[in-house]
Amino acid sequence: MKNFPEKARLVMNERFGHDSLISLATAENNIPSVRTVNALYQDGCFYVITYALSNKMQQIAKNPQVAVSGDWFTGRGVGENLGYVLAPENAALAAKLQEAFASWLDNGHTNLQDPNTCILCIRLESGVLFANGQRFDIRFV
Repeated sequence: MKNFPEKARLVMNERFGHDSLISLATAENNIPSVRTVNALYQDGCFYVITYALSNKMQQIAKNPQVAVSGDWFTGRGVGENLGYVLAPENAALAAKLQEAFASWLDNGHTNLQDPNTCILCIRLESGVLFANGQRFDIRFV
């Protein structure tokens, strides 16, 4: 990662390395949409369990450029559908997400048996983080 000070890395892990609410913005036909999602941050990416047929995923399929915001962090990056959450290639990541999202994941809102239940990966490219009176301009790639 090009410009990601260790102090900023620690703050990102502390703030978002667990079930966190962030705002996710997408755009379609120059019309922005924003919604709140549960996300887990790890190694420059936010991960979300969502539904492949949702508006956000349809918008990301057409235009993968996204923006996120939460807890004194704003960033932009690329959204990517990693596929079915229980696919063998997603096993390790899915286990982490299931642990992080355990308090709500099995409450009827999400059906892990549905093959359209997928993992959205938001690969951050840049962001601005504020922590303890300091501003960090981060380049993730």
